[in-house]
Amino acid sequence: MSVGTVGDGERTDAAVAVPAGGAGWSTRLATRADVEVIAELRAAVMRADLVRLGRYDEHRVRQRFRDAFCEQYTSVVVVDGQLAGCVTVRPVQDRQWLEHFYLAPHHQGRGLGSAVLRRVLAQADAQGTAVGLNVLQGSAARRLYERHGFVVEAEDPVDVFMVRPPGGLPRPAAGA
Repeated sequence: MSVGTVGDGERTDAAVAVPAGGAGWSTRLATRADVEVIAELRAAVMRADLVRLGRYDEHRVRQRFRDAFCEQYTSVVVVDGQLAGCVTVRPVQDRQWLEHFYLAPHHQGRGLGSAVLRRVLAQADAQGTAVGLNVLQGSAARRLYERHGFVVEAEDPVDVFMVRPPGGLPRPAAGA
């Protein structure tokens, strides 16, 4: 999978079948027809963490995805011909911003998330670009990101903001 931008900002997204947890996977460009399916997936995946944080709202959890959806930067993860998840990677200032990275619950914990994330990070590394994201406080997804070289940049009562420098190398200390 190649997710991101090339040269003049044109989106690239090549489908690549790779074993992940015993199942082949690929990506394809997201389309407007995917919005409602992904909005439902987001609601299901984020529900427990949002409820725990006292922030779950049946309408808002879906609407936030609808409002932010951008075909140019969103890829659908496909396993056995079925939508298994999605990932959005868009340029923001000096980095790529990883957002809307959701996998259906029955695909979690089987290596698929790591496989998708490795591809996203390889693309950013090839561009020499850092990758930033935010994850909900207490989310199990934070461990996935930490395993792949992300470090905490800032946090608040709801979100943890993380960054991974190009190549996963530690960032120099301020003033160094």
